[in-house]
Amino acid sequence: MEYQPLLEAILFCLIDCDLTPRIATERLDSGEVRLTKIAELIRRSSLSIHDLSRVHAAQGRLARLNMPFELGIAYGFLLASERQDSRALLVIAKDKYLYQQALSDIAGWDIRPHGDHPEEAVRHIRTWLHSHGLGDRSTSQILGDYTGYQEWDYERLLDEGWTEKDIQERETLERLEAMKQWRDTGRAPSFD
Repeated sequence: MEYQPLLEAILFCLIDCDLTPRIATERLDSGEVRLTKIAELIRRSSLSIHDLSRVHAAQGRLARLNMPFELGIAYGFLLASERQDSRALLVIAKDKYLYQQALSDIAGWDIRPHGDHPEEAVRHIRTWLHSHGLGDRSTSQILGDYTGYQEWDYERLLDEGWTEKDIQERETLERLEAMKQWRDTGRAPSFD
């Protein structure tokens, strides 16, 4: 999946900052209505990050509107909250102004551009978290940790008999569990 490197870096940043990211793909249950699950995750979260970079349609196809719709759900919960200062949103996108063509109602919002670079997404998320009293580690520390995690995870999985294809096709939950294991065992665990 083209978005996987960006998503993985974002999830890692949150875990490295001692947060528990929630994402619809954390649970695979065909009996669950996806939109209901997403709305419930957003409702229970005081912070939410929304990436609008994948809303563009290829020629002859419809635009993907899931992320703007989910942003709307989060904004609705923020407005309905008795204490709006207890909820916060971060909107990121590939380009800072491109979203305005399709979603002009949020033209005054502070959208953070990442240019499809995981490092920039991590930088914006870390800064945003710090502004909310979270994430005291520097962007360089988080990115260094991410490199260390990737090396550890890859070597660990190969050592356990996984193939390259197995590693690439892991579900989000497996990736999240590995990130948490790496963090909880001191950010440089041994798998020997």
